[in-house]
Amino acid sequence: MDPSVLDDMLIIDSDTHVIEPPDLWTSRVPKKFGDDVPQVRWDDEAQEEVWYFGATKLYSAGLACGARWHEWPPDHPRRLTDSDIRNYDPIKRLEHMDDAGIFAQVLYPNIGVFQVNKFVNAETDPLLAIALVRAYNDFLVEWQALAPKRYVPVMCIPFWDIEASLKEIKRAAEIGHKGIVMPARMFDFELPELSDAHWDPIWALAQEMDYSINFHVGSGNIPLFGTDNLGKHLNYAWTGTMLFHLNASAIVSVIFGGICERFPDLKFVSVESGAGWLPFLAEMMDWNWKNSGVPQEHPEFSLLPSEYFKRQIYSCFWFEKESAKSAIRQLGSDRIMFETDFPHSTGLTPGPASASVMPRQHLRDNFSDMPEEDMRNVLYKNAQRLYHLDL
Repeated sequence: MDPSVLDDMLIIDSDTHVIEPPDLWTSRVPKKFGDDVPQVRWDDEAQEEVWYFGATKLYSAGLACGARWHEWPPDHPRRLTDSDIRNYDPIKRLEHMDDAGIFAQVLYPNIGVFQVNKFVNAETDPLLAIALVRAYNDFLVEWQALAPKRYVPVMCIPFWDIEASLKEIKRAAEIGHKGIVMPARMFDFELPELSDAHWDPIWALAQEMDYSINFHVGSGNIPLFGTDNLGKHLNYAWTGTMLFHLNASAIVSVIFGGICERFPDLKFVSVESGAGWLPFLAEMMDWNWKNSGVPQEHPEFSLLPSEYFKRQIYSCFWFEKESAKSAIRQLGSDRIMFETDFPHSTGLTPGPASASVMPRQHLRDNFSDMPEEDMRNVLYKNAQRLYHLDL
């Protein structure tokens, strides 16, 4: 393929993050909940802005503002406003997208994904927890209204309450959301595993609406890896490396647990977890499936795991080169998407403390030898179909 063709292709960035403004919840949640509403406060001990949920410290407000920051992660801006304005301002962010050659971005939260386990506990007022989800979904639609074809909101749901989740899915879809975000590891919340019939009402509604279930890596709780004596940068790299594989449990759960068999039109997305390792997972599932006598024990399954996978599981990649190309060749191009993870420090945004090049340069350098139709699928067609986008 001529590299100039790749340069001109539309790109839908299938995984980016919204930096939540300090007043997201205080300006939208009923005042009766008082200081229990998530908010940003200056922490004298840490000497930085921190998100709090009541008295619980969530995480540093500037932690996710890694794009173009001048220190290597996990070092980060002490205040949101210390970071590049394109990280958190929805109008200026469009300038970044234009510079990077990105037409549209699918929007995921930070707090609503990585800290949602702090909202779900016995001490939280159930009405407050649901109000937080609704307020976030409303906020995201406000972002979308600034550039309706370029921002793609996907909803959070109060998954710990099935009836409330069904109501929020319908409500959020009506106001413009294009997909559903779910945690991949329910044991973090002491809830039934994904394979349990407990979740069938959500799967059924999502299938009926043709809305994807999006498992963002690290949703609910981020386990830390490494040891104290190795240094913060090595530990950060260690955690990031291990984190990207955690979605394997969600993929295996929905296939082996019979969800893909019972809901054959339901689509699942493994978000921010890469693609190169997926051919191995598909082969490994088939091997264990056949070698353990599953077809004899469970004749109700009509396909092999790899066949369910190719039919219903989507994935996203960004920094990968040969491994992503290999996955596209082995699994096909109609279920793999491209992302940049903006504005996280692991994303494809060059900066003083980043090994990244611009997304289109990365694509030109490493994917010019791929078939044109495959790259059109990966860069925009798959996301366009999955999220029902009118381009």
